[in-house]
Amino acid sequence: MLALGPTSAIGFSRFAYALLLPPMQQDLDWSYLLAGAMNTGNAFGYLLGALATPLLMRRHGAHAAMVGGILLCALFMLLSGFTTSAAALMLLRIVAGSAAAAVFIAGGLLAARLGAWYPQRAGLLIGLYYSGSGIGILLSALLVPATLAGATQAAHPWQWAWIVLGLAAILAALALIPHARKIDGSAAPPGRHGSLRWRDFGFGLAAYFLYGVGYIGYMTFVIALLKEQGMSERSVMTFYALLGLAVIGSSYLWAWLLDRFRNGVPLSILNALLGIATLLPAFFTEPAMVYLSGILFGAVFLSVVASTTALVRHNLPPQAWPGGIATFTIVFAYGQIGGPSLVGWIADVSGSLDMGLIVSAGILFAAAILALGQRALVSR
Repeated sequence: MLALGPTSAIGFSRFAYALLLPPMQQDLDWSYLLAGAMNTGNAFGYLLGALATPLLMRRHGAHAAMVGGILLCALFMLLSGFTTSAAALMLLRIVAGSAAAAVFIAGGLLAARLGAWYPQRAGLLIGLYYSGSGIGILLSALLVPATLAGATQAAHPWQWAWIVLGLAAILAALALIPHARKIDGSAAPPGRHGSLRWRDFGFGLAAYFLYGVGYIGYMTFVIALLKEQGMSERSVMTFYALLGLAVIGSSYLWAWLLDRFRNGVPLSILNALLGIATLLPAFFTEPAMVYLSGILFGAVFLSVVASTTALVRHNLPPQAWPGGIATFTIVFAYGQIGGPSLVGWIADVSGSLDMGLIVSAGILFAAAILALGQRALVSR
C-alpha cells in the first residue's frame, strides 16, 4: 500500500508527462527546449520539496507528509486539465514536483522502517516501495491513450488525461492512509534527527547527482523519440507498459544486491545498465531492441533510488535515516533539474533526440564509475 505513493507522485505526476508531451507539444506548439523545461521546472520544485520535507516530517510525521503530498499532486494534476497557458502549466509542474518530493522522502523513510521490522527482507521491501512508480507507469499506459481516444471531440484532449490521473491519485491516497499511519506510529517520536556527513558519502552523492542528470532525459523524451522514428501508437503504448511492468518486477530482481552490498557497488552496476538501456533507442529502431531498452530501463532506474536508501540504511543509525535519505534526494534533485532542458536543447540544435540520449548515457556511465569509489562506513 505504501507503494501507491510513488504510483501517484512519480508514476502519474512526473512520468505520465512523457505520454502527454507529444499531444501537448503539437497542440500548444512547444519547442523541445520548452517541453524539456517543463520537467526542469518539475525537478526544481522537487528540490524545493526535498529541502522542506525533513522539517515537515519533524513537525507532522512522515505519514502526514506522504499523504498530504499525494493529495497535493492530485490537485495539481486536476488543475492541469483546466489551462493551456505555458506559464500556468510550468507553475503546476513546479508545485507538483515539490509535493512529489515529500511523498518520495517520507515514503522512503517509512519503507526503511518497515524493513527494520523484517531485516532479512529489507532490500525487497525498500525495492517494492519504489517499484510503485511502475504501477503508475503501467496504469498511465492504459489510462492516457483511452482518455485521449475518448476525448477526441474536446478542444484539448490531453487535459482530460490530467483530470483522470488526478482522480486516480486521490483514490490511491485514500487507500494508503491507514497503512502509512500504522508504520509511522510505531516509530519513536521524530525529535531531532541525526545527520549525514557529506564527505563519508561523497562518491555516492556525486554518482547520484549524475544519475539525476542522466536518467530524466530518457523518461521525458523517449516516447517523443519513438514517435519521431515512426513507431505506431499501439507499439509505443506496449513499450511504455513493458517499462512499467519491469519497474514492478525490479524489486524482486535486485533485492539480493541491495541486501548483500553496503558500499557503492549496487549504485555502480545499476547506473551502467541504465546507460546501456538509454543508448539502445538512439542506435536501433527495430521494435525488439526498443522493447529491450524499455524493459531494461524499467528494471533498473528506480532500483538506483532504492540502492541509495539501502546505502543509508546499512551505514547510518535509524535516527539518521531521515536526514540521510533527504540529503541523497536533494543531490538527486539538483541533478535532474538540468537533464530535461539539456536533452531538449541538444535535440533542437541537432534536429533529433538521438544525440540527447547519447549524452545522457555518457553521464550515466560516469555515474557508474564514480559509485565504485563509495565505501561502506560500518562492518557487518
